Amino acid sequence: MDGRFSRRQLIKAGLAIPLLPALPVPARHRLDVPTLPWPAANTIVASTTIPAFADRKFPITGYGAKNDGKTDNTAAIGQAIDACTAAGGGHVIVPKGTFLTGAIHLKSNVDLHLEPGAVLKFSGDAAKFPNVLTRYEGIECVNRSPMIYAYQQKNIGLTGSGTLDAAATSSWNKGSDRAYLETLVAQGIPPEKRVVPGSGHTMRSTFVEPYACENVLIQGITLKNSMFWQLHPTLCRNVTVDGVRTDPSTAHSNTDACDPESCDHVVVANCTLGAHDDNIAIKSGRDADGRRVNVPCQNLVVVNCVMNGNWGAITCGSEQTGGIRNVYAYRLTVQGDTKFALYVKSNTLRGGFSENINLDSVSGTFARNFVFVTSTYNNQTGSTPPSFGPFTMSNCSSTKIAGRTFDVSGLSGAHVHGFGVSDSRFAGVADASNTLKYVDNARFTNVTVNGKPI
Repeated sequence: MDGRFSRRQLIKAGLAIPLLPALPVPARHRLDVPTLPWPAANTIVASTTIPAFADRKFPITGYGAKNDGKTDNTAAIGQAIDACTAAGGGHVIVPKGTFLTGAIHLKSNVDLHLEPGAVLKFSGDAAKFPNVLTRYEGIECVNRSPMIYAYQQKNIGLTGSGTLDAAATSSWNKGSDRAYLETLVAQGIPPEKRVVPGSGHTMRSTFVEPYACENVLIQGITLKNSMFWQLHPTLCRNVTVDGVRTDPSTAHSNTDACDPESCDHVVVANCTLGAHDDNIAIKSGRDADGRRVNVPCQNLVVVNCVMNGNWGAITCGSEQTGGIRNVYAYRLTVQGDTKFALYVKSNTLRGGFSENINLDSVSGTFARNFVFVTSTYNNQTGSTPPSFGPFTMSNCSSTKIAGRTFDVSGLSGAHVHGFGVSDSRFAGVADASNTLKYVDNARFTNVTVNGKPI
């Protein structure tokens, strides 16, 4: 004999090794993104890891959740998430119906999946939103939990075609007392001791906030009735936001659609972004606390999106103390009362930088300017001038601009380092003059405003 045994021989000898059950195969999520006009942007998309989840399902109804819109399902959803992550990961399923809940904290390898007709209705009971580490307008602190939160987790998802509704949180999710946090920063108090609840001061919590996480997927869901920033990935790596609809309501201020903050590799694709503020607001911390953390937001792609917020389609800042670099926006349709296609804002107190910011095939109507770059935002002053540029735009157009096409200003000691526009046609421009102040290497190639070349 040659020492090799068939399974039949092993069975006869009573030595057959039992077949092991097949492990669940991770499901891969597809991202539909066209080839982009920048090789570096294609590299960002290709290298941004989309999490995969094992083919296990954990329906929240199996843990006692009820879809009557009245029962508190916080514990049941938490138990389903715990069971899912303990099993090695999978999908926590929210079926059709309205489920009342407090804060939901995602854990590694868990996809919270909302089936068609599923609604997560977030509670008006502040006690259901425990204190967590967060960032409020660029300053780290401890505040009430966002509606969906994760801290230092890996491979997490929020997917499906259901709806997240935060209307009831209006009873507690209020306030904007950032000045109080600034006094704590000035005193040298560390973030974990900057506790907002119980301080006599109030600051709102964001809607969906993965914090210090890796490999994040937010796909297909709809957000409604946000009180503050809607999607706020913070200090994360590999974030994909795909096919999401955010709330364009004007009922609440500062409801930015998506605020990547101090993140690396972010792809936002195929979304309909509504907001009562910026659509995409890229951030990296504020002033002294931003310099302490000192993490840039970099390597971002925004593609195939409709923008319906009332400030910037792509906004850099004003919380950009840690810096912003390598941003690529392609095929954006701007509508409604959106003021700017590109809005870059800082000052000598905030500092920071916005460099290598690129737009291609951005079109629509603009309630003020196509581009607005300011180095004197809110007239705040300090000793840290911002660094801006280069900025590039190509194949862009408008049917209406209520102000100027370009209003770009650096400082006498901190010029904008490059501003280039090519192959673009701007019509319906109310003021055909442009402001370019302290701008180096401004170049216009095949660009017209109201039919006249620049």
